Amino acid sequence: MSEVTAMERPPEPDWPAMTDEELLAYREAENRFRASSAARALLGDPDPSATIDWQQVVLPDREIPVRVYRPTAGRDGDGDGADRAELPLVLHVHGGSFVGTAVQCDWANSHLAAHLPVLLVSVEHRLLAPETPLSDAVDDGWDVLQHVVRHASQWGIDPARTAVFGESCGALISALTAIRAREAGLTLKAQVLVNPAVDVTESMFDYASMAEYGYRPTRAVPQLRVFQRLSVPPGTDARALSPLYADDLNGLAPALVVVPTQDAVADHGRRYAARLQAAGTPARLTEYPGARHAFLTLPGVEPQADAARAEILGFLRASLAA
Repeated sequence: MSEVTAMERPPEPDWPAMTDEELLAYREAENRFRASSAARALLGDPDPSATIDWQQVVLPDREIPVRVYRPTAGRDGDGDGADRAELPLVLHVHGGSFVGTAVQCDWANSHLAAHLPVLLVSVEHRLLAPETPLSDAVDDGWDVLQHVVRHASQWGIDPARTAVFGESCGALISALTAIRAREAGLTLKAQVLVNPAVDVTESMFDYASMAEYGYRPTRAVPQLRVFQRLSVPPGTDARALSPLYADDLNGLAPALVVVPTQDAVADHGRRYAARLQAAGTPARLTEYPGARHAFLTLPGVEPQADAARAEILGFLRASLAA
């Protein structure tokens, strides 16, 4: 594949026929586009009331880039000019699985950082590849959360007011992070799961929404099959990577599950919200009729992105207030 300029987006590949080399070349080209100024017409502009920078989370065995969003100094998001030494923490995980970058989420993330206000840390997790399964990305999300909470004073956050937030594959990672947090005794105030894909088992495609929207408005099923193949190498327990099949969903952080209706994985979100509720975990399911899968990251073409961002802000504000 030829090198892509900042003004060009690579064509969608032939997913079933794509080689591993073509996958990696497409990823590089697509992520360069998503991080370019040309993509802002689709992805939206960052909120000017937030500062954004890249940092490295240094762990014993690896370094993980994170995109950090802070309210601009001297602002608290409500316009009264008060500074807050210890902000709540929102750990964010972007979607995309084998292609994607935290930059594509600047529009929503910078707004939340500025107007809640919070410190929002978005994990540039390892992307799925033949030698990088989903479990690696899941570990990245959990390890960054633990690191920031353990070093709360360095990050300027109040670890007692922490939430997780993700979209698509990032919502899957966030849901698994919430489960790990409960098991480790780390209390979360909230989890926000947007268009979550929470089933990577053999039943992943056995939903009415998959039949209805698997090939319209986009060809989601071929792409999801690549996602499933990369997520679960032979011999892997797919249930361990599928929050929908977790043995115990009781005692988790209250959840907001956001489901766009024109989405192949819409029933994943509906089913997960129902399982949370049945287990006794507070869960609010909100559907956005006519919205497509990645709508929250596409305010330039998805009119309901504004309403979803406002709902997420309100839910997190209430959850992190105490």
